[in-house]
Amino acid sequence: MTRVATFGNYQTALLNLMNTQIKANDAQERVSTQKNATDLVGFGRQSETLTALKGSAARLQGFLDTSNSVAARLTSQDLAMNRVGEGTQDIRAALGNAIAADTSVGLMTELEGLFQTVRGGLNTKHQGNYLFAGSSVDVEPLAAQTMSDLTTGPLAAQFRNDGLKTASRVAEGTTLETGVLASELGTGTLAILRDIQAFHEGPQGPLTGKLTEAQKTFLTSQLTLLDQAGKAVTEKTAMTGAQANQVDSLIASHKDQIASLDGLVADRTDADMLKAVTDLQLSQIAIQASAQVISQLRQSTLLNYLS
Repeated sequence: MTRVATFGNYQTALLNLMNTQIKANDAQERVSTQKNATDLVGFGRQSETLTALKGSAARLQGFLDTSNSVAARLTSQDLAMNRVGEGTQDIRAALGNAIAADTSVGLMTELEGLFQTVRGGLNTKHQGNYLFAGSSVDVEPLAAQTMSDLTTGPLAAQFRNDGLKTASRVAEGTTLETGVLASELGTGTLAILRDIQAFHEGPQGPLTGKLTEAQKTFLTSQLTLLDQAGKAVTEKTAMTGAQANQVDSLIASHKDQIASLDGLVADRTDADMLKAVTDLQLSQIAIQASAQVISQLRQSTLLNYLS
């Protein structure tokens, strides 16, 4: 004899419908988000591994951001230092030309212009801050406005930078001191310009016409000093270039490591889209089938079994 239990049949059909709806929702979520889950709870035992991977990626991203900032600063720093170096070379050329021509006509005017070139390099800004001011980034590191200002007191008094150099942590266990101080970079060149200005204002000046023997001797002595000053600036510029190359290598390394970690995370979190779409389609078919069973149960009564 066949037993008819309408309540039990309804309950079984409804449970099947609910289960298929849950599966359909899960498949729909995987299709829409392209992820296997939307939170760590959904990844179960792999959640700890994912947390560790994402933590490492975040730390590397921090180093990458710092390295990019340092690279931009070093680029600006290199341009400014080249400006100081070129100014120093041009000062030497101006003195050499004056000695060769045996006249100082226009020399001081030319040197004043070159002083402004050097001054501009030392007072260069990057992102609103003075590059060579140490931690006093809102104060011009070189106070002197003209060559005459250099002779008003000790040269050191013209520099307003402090002694703190910029240092940045660009990788695990790697901190680069990339800062350069205006007093380190410009003292050699400005000391020569100060001495020339003092000579021009002194008893053996002015430097405005045909050179005397004393003037020739003095200017010739400055050529050697300018060579030394130019070499010092070149060495600091080369050091900046070496640091820039090191930072560029670190940036490339950080990007590669982040890409690798992202790949490991993706392997664990990204959904198999072909499987997700297939599961969604099968779930929709299952929902339709469950709905049809419920519909048939509604039409089925005990009278169908009575004869």
